[in-house]
Amino acid sequence: MQEKCHLYKGAVFYFTDSPVNRKDSYVYIPNGALVITEGKILETGSYDAVKSKYMSIPETDYSGKILMPGLIDAHIHYSQTEIIGMYGKQLLDWLNDYTFPAEMNFNSPEHAFRIADTFIHELLRNGTTTCVAYPTVHPVSVEALFQTASSINMRIITGKVLMDKNAPDGLTDNVVEGEKESRQLIEKWHKNGRNLYAVTPRFAITSSMEQMQMAAHLHKAYPDTYIQTHLSENLNEITSTLNLHKGHSDYLNVYEKAGLLTDRTLLGHCIHLSESELKRISNAGAIIAHCPTSNLFLGSGLFDMQKANAAEAQTVLGSDVGAGTSFSMFKTMGESYKIMQTLGYPMSALETFYKSTLGTAKALKLEDKIGSFRTGSEADFIVVDPAVTPTQQLRKEYLMRANKWTIENQLFGLQITGDDRNISATYILGVKKSDTRSSHLALEK
Repeated sequence: MQEKCHLYKGAVFYFTDSPVNRKDSYVYIPNGALVITEGKILETGSYDAVKSKYMSIPETDYSGKILMPGLIDAHIHYSQTEIIGMYGKQLLDWLNDYTFPAEMNFNSPEHAFRIADTFIHELLRNGTTTCVAYPTVHPVSVEALFQTASSINMRIITGKVLMDKNAPDGLTDNVVEGEKESRQLIEKWHKNGRNLYAVTPRFAITSSMEQMQMAAHLHKAYPDTYIQTHLSENLNEITSTLNLHKGHSDYLNVYEKAGLLTDRTLLGHCIHLSESELKRISNAGAIIAHCPTSNLFLGSGLFDMQKANAAEAQTVLGSDVGAGTSFSMFKTMGESYKIMQTLGYPMSALETFYKSTLGTAKALKLEDKIGSFRTGSEADFIVVDPAVTPTQQLRKEYLMRANKWTIENQLFGLQITGDDRNISATYILGVKKSDTRSSHLALEK
């Protein structure tokens, strides 16, 4: 077996459990080694111990850098890549002024593939190795993303957006057409390679109850797919939803009655939830995707992580590009920390990194495949340099003089001052992608 192995030397870091309620939740080996074979994790440990077992295998030296599992983005709109950083306004204006006009262009295969290529490149450049993405209503937008990700064996979860009302002509389908196109895409792409499908009713404003019920039946027909939608991002959105769907006790109740609340449902945002809604999400085992940069950019509100934790709701992090302002999960973590500080909860870097790696993998029921360095996991990992800028280097020197250059302080520095410059390399199934600062997706063997 050794001739098929490769050893990577560096500081090894990964989670074994949630750090929210326990301290012994991670492995950190300052002088460590990671051994990969045929795209899978074979072993981790101290460099000396691992090297003694694998004397003759090729080795890559990343001393001074951290080897950690690739980051997972639980909520992102690939179709909004080109409108990132547009003057924001608020959610419903954002959709009408920027999102819908941009998404109209995805009926063109050429456009869809061009944006998919840029999107995947930006993820890799920022150390994101798996994402849950929204395309558009056009089947070709789904084809483009799955095909582009498949070309580099990247794990992607996505699915055709369903909208049959309150959207422009050219961006709507209907119940029958939406089901037919979704079934065809599921049959072609779900579990084809590393691809996984998410049934995707955009949200209750743009889907009729009949379409949402169809989406629920579709998920039941393919129970290992996911469901993704949006919930309680904006106060006007909530009011509009309850005006459109009369007779429901609250926003979540619309999805409950449609049959969309399951343990494989990702609910984007969830800022303005009642205690009852939060508890029902927790009881269902559904997943809250917290998107801090988007919530701040659109003025949507401040998500309360401490409250979600107390309700034992599964909560993970998403960039929500393009209302989200960065592909970097480091920046996403940092903005989440600032929100929680405002709400009186000084969230640890361990919690934010967990909710961008193993925590998300567990929520997605993929912890046997991604999110950690457990033996047999898929070798999606990143090489992180915690001190690449002059100020980061000064911070490192200060902490080293104080004997406080701990993994917690390194991670916290990354989420406050880090970005794509701190990603030295991104590996998918043990294969290094080309220089993250290049403009193409060629593989580097």
